[in-house]
Amino acid sequence: MGRWVAIGIGRLGGGCFPLLSELASGRRVGAGAYTSQVATTVPKLVRLHRGYVRVSGPDAADFLERMVSNEVVSLEPGEARQALLLTPKSRIVAPLRVVREGSETFLLITEPELADTVASTLARARFAAKCEIAVEPLSGLLHLADPGGGIPNDDYGVEAWETWGDVPADAPGADELEALRIEAGTPRWGKELDETILPAEAGLDATHVSFTKGCYPGQEPIARLHYRGRPNRSLRVIEAADAQPGDEIALGEKVVGRVTSAVPGRALGYVRREVPDDAVLEIGGAEARLH
Repeated sequence: MGRWVAIGIGRLGGGCFPLLSELASGRRVGAGAYTSQVATTVPKLVRLHRGYVRVSGPDAADFLERMVSNEVVSLEPGEARQALLLTPKSRIVAPLRVVREGSETFLLITEPELADTVASTLARARFAAKCEIAVEPLSGLLHLADPGGGIPNDDYGVEAWETWGDVPADAPGADELEALRIEAGTPRWGKELDETILPAEAGLDATHVSFTKGCYPGQEPIARLHYRGRPNRSLRVIEAADAQPGDEIALGEKVVGRVTSAVPGRALGYVRREVPDDAVLEIGGAEARLH
């Protein structure tokens, strides 16, 4: 590719987190205040751990339209849209950002450990479609200040841009943004997402799925749940002083969920749908609340 597609994240200040002690103590901090406080401490340029698959050729647009859960034919060059690659039973093969690079070229951005799976899954379904599918050795960046290019990225609840290029950049890793990701409620593969999770449980039916496009693998189960039911649990942001991944979430004496990611003051976890929004929960013997 020979160039970088930048991602920017606005100018961020340095210094220590001013309210870390408050968050760890369990004092309630609003969503906007929490995000603002965390954003003052994170670097303005972060290295992203990504996998990249390029699909190119005269049939690339129509082929991807038949394979992923969101519309891609309508994308203009330089635009991106989130989507899912699914099994016929609507289990997640991989979350994607589909970027249209040109009239016949698309870049699929996914988790690094899923790039080969994405490429092989697409290749098996290609049949007579005139397109090439290849894993690309690219490196990604997230910018918290506008770099003048790239695609928007709202995974962290702040204005940011994602770029990629051939040469790895010297920048901190995305773990620096874990608190922002959790506060934004963004699921991550290997933590909130795997092949056992239904898209609706993670809220991905609202961000990664079109209910008006044509057929794709897994469409029928997703549509049936959307129109006729709802999942038994959902991914929630939780106010918790000192939760750990794997901790049980209890309401009274009943276990109603489990923590998937956590930082001081905040956690993500799947919680059963019957739990009221104002419920007083317990995680690791300490009080917790849905956020």
